Amino acid sequence: MKLGKSYAVFGLGRYGRSVVKELLDNGASVLAVDCNQKTVDALAEEIPLVKCADVTDPNVIKQLGISEMDVVVIAMAENFEASVMTTLLCKEQGVETVIVKCANEAHRAILKKLGADEAVVPEYESGVRLAKNLLSSGFVDIAELSEDISVLEIPVKAEWVGKTLLELELRKKYNMNVVALKKEGVTDISFRPDTVLDDGTQMIVIADKNNLSRMK
Repeated sequence: MKLGKSYAVFGLGRYGRSVVKELLDNGASVLAVDCNQKTVDALAEEIPLVKCADVTDPNVIKQLGISEMDVVVIAMAENFEASVMTTLLCKEQGVETVIVKCANEAHRAILKKLGADEAVVPEYESGVRLAKNLLSSGFVDIAELSEDISVLEIPVKAEWVGKTLLELELRKKYNMNVVALKKEGVTDISFRPDTVLDDGTQMIVIADKNNLSRMK
């Protein structure tokens, strides 16, 4: 996702704060919201746009202008009812991507069925890692091999459709090694360099994350 997109984070516990901090440190525009005034006051000097509000209220969601947000991260796993209500309200407002922090796998399954685009369990997904994924042009960080090198799932860009991996020279341009192609749930690890890339294909790659900004 591009830095030009707008983000909102609901719930400013440790997880929510880590998401906000990572986004801000990378120059993103972030609206941070919590229902506790003391929490908001304590973060006022660290976060440029932080508000105290009840995001389970439909009128509040409208007043906050959530319909204009590209991504909303709901970090209120301790209150499942609030997470459910806020997820539904955000999707009703047309938010493109709603990501919800969950307390367990059961909650994760329910929230996905209710429309959450992503539902993360903190044991498996840190707030910093989530923010880095959001900032990496929509790439999904599957596994970190080192501080800089990761296994990533990335979409085939529109300008790559109809071209071969040989033509694109991704290793030369981005220090990126393609290890598999994935489409409609099928993963192909025996593809050829002259394979023509289709729209809707995902690439599993090993890449230096420091080079990803050049692909935006």
